Amino acid sequence: MQTWEASYIAGIIDGEGSISLTRMHEKEHRRPCISIASTDFELLRYVQKLTGGVINNKKNYKPDRHMDSYTLTIKKKEDVFYTLEHIMPFLRVNKKKNRSVWILENYNNVTPRNGKYSPELLKKKAIFEEYFFEM
Repeated sequence: MQTWEASYIAGIIDGEGSISLTRMHEKEHRRPCISIASTDFELLRYVQKLTGGVINNKKNYKPDRHMDSYTLTIKKKEDVFYTLEHIMPFLRVNKKKNRSVWILENYNNVTPRNGKYSPELLKKKAIFEEYFFEM
């Protein structure tokens, strides 16, 4: 990703996106996620080519009043980290910038590669998530 592309995507995420921790399944631990909602499918397709992720349609209950809308969701750890590493210097919304830094600096320290948590690591993971959502 080139610098100008990273700054452009950072602007889109600052305006229309979110950086969060989400669960794929109910009993699973939370993982980083970037999402962007837009009515411009072409824009999301462009961002997807640079960052990865999946684009989903949102249900439009009043097509006569509302435009179709879409959401790009980036959940794959490698794609999330790649994107955050590139866009983080250009984020302007403090909450999103702080969350990016927190994930990049701490997520791997509280997440074992094999997915097996010790009681101590579970406590650290809970503290990590609690602090993240307080930001």
